[in-house]
Amino acid sequence: MSKKIISEIRRDHIFNLLKEGKRSDGRKLDDFREIKFETGIIESADGSAVVEMGKTKVTAGVKIIPGTPFGDTPNLGVLTTGAELIPLAHPDFESGPPSPESIELARVVDRGIRESGMVDMSKLCIKEGEEVWMCFLDLYAINYDGNLFDAFNLASVLALKTAIIPNEQYGKGEDVPLPITCLPISVTSAKLGSSLILDPNFDEENISSARLTVTTDDDGNFRAMQKGGQGSITLDELSHCLDMAVAKGEEIRKLIG
Repeated sequence: MSKKIISEIRRDHIFNLLKEGKRSDGRKLDDFREIKFETGIIESADGSAVVEMGKTKVTAGVKIIPGTPFGDTPNLGVLTTGAELIPLAHPDFESGPPSPESIELARVVDRGIRESGMVDMSKLCIKEGEEVWMCFLDLYAINYDGNLFDAFNLASVLALKTAIIPNEQYGKGEDVPLPITCLPISVTSAKLGSSLILDPNFDEENISSARLTVTTDDDGNFRAMQKGGQGSITLDELSHCLDMAVAKGEEIRKLIG
């Protein structure tokens, strides 16, 4: 996200609290904001969800239609992910072509889903080499107050988890759930000075020097990773980030069932 100017007083207050192991919103360093979610919110979609993490709010919608497979994967379905940062969500967001930020968000979410094998793409083949189910995952930021990576990831997982393949609509039999194998959960750490925190809010995100998003599967295996920011992350800090991603990922999976 773009770096918004934060007042020196605000910045100093955040850093001074971090030295005491505290945060400006009362959380511990490894706490997420309260997570709220609801599925099935878009009637015209085959799967959908809205997620709130503190004041950050996003939606995800899944549309599944028959289509032609890629030439190098004739027996696999197709997954396409896109993210849109609409001006309604934050003054920094502008209408028009996808921004570098929205492209990165979509790629990170897509990679976590794809590399974890969340959706069994082989079961989306209708007729090898001719027809497969194509899943279009669309993400929208409704309100931005930091950490869109994890909010988009969670909304995507919930939308896909509850999605239905519309066989009846296309005369292909009865509707069935999308074949889900696991729930990949991303956990984003931000580095502020010498402190590592989880789920940074807007102010924390914009004064951080580095960011690391780690996606794990149900067994705690690392499936995707993305670093952002100009700052460095030491090996010890990386190890701590990985440990937190495993622990917090497990907590979030229990929350969403």
